[in-house]
Amino acid sequence: MIIITGASKGVGKFLFEEYKKKGYDVFGTYNSNKPSNFQQLEFSEKVDVSNYDEVVKWINDLSPKENITLINCAGVSYNAFGHKADINEWKKVIDINLVGTFNVIRVLLPIMRENGFGRIINFSSVTAQKATPGTSAYAASKSALWGLAKSLAVENATKGITINNINLGYSELGMIEQVPEKFKDIIKAQIPNGEFCKKEDVFKCVEFIRNNDYLNGTSVDLNGGIF
Repeated sequence: MIIITGASKGVGKFLFEEYKKKGYDVFGTYNSNKPSNFQQLEFSEKVDVSNYDEVVKWINDLSPKENITLINCAGVSYNAFGHKADINEWKKVIDINLVGTFNVIRVLLPIMRENGFGRIINFSSVTAQKATPGTSAYAASKSALWGLAKSLAVENATKGITINNINLGYSELGMIEQVPEKFKDIIKAQIPNGEFCKKEDVFKCVEFIRNNDYLNGTSVDLNGGIF
């Protein structure tokens, strides 16, 4: 079973559709963006991952049994210079990107431990590695996932559970559509092959992690060697 948070757009939507096409049992969440595809809507639930009680209800209704892969894609961004940031908007990013990610992990971990198997893949970001003005909330929420993965990895490795992050660079998926065209050329100039990450390469990276028993507590840089 594959469980994907934030499955109504971007990376989450793409992964949901890919695994569904390949015949996997896939279940996702959405919150503010309701899926337009009927099949995806049928297998998706409206869940605010920052609300622990909603997550608990969703997982209880889902009743996952075995061979669980959790892919955390739910996230929001908020751009503002630190000294001008709205504190509530800044906190919302942390609540969804970090607390929300942990909420889902927290509910699924006991089930994974009982089964003796689990794969947890979180989507972090190159923004946490490459300083970008105005992204303090997003960068903080994504870099926090590194420490989270390391800690949970040592707690659960003997139970057949791995937890890793993908530090995703600028890709065809996700939030690149929000970047003005003039800045896209500047970003591409910093990527050795001059291209954004193709969606197929995102899927290959997820599959590499899913099928690797020994990769644990780490972060994979999928950024094209950006400098």
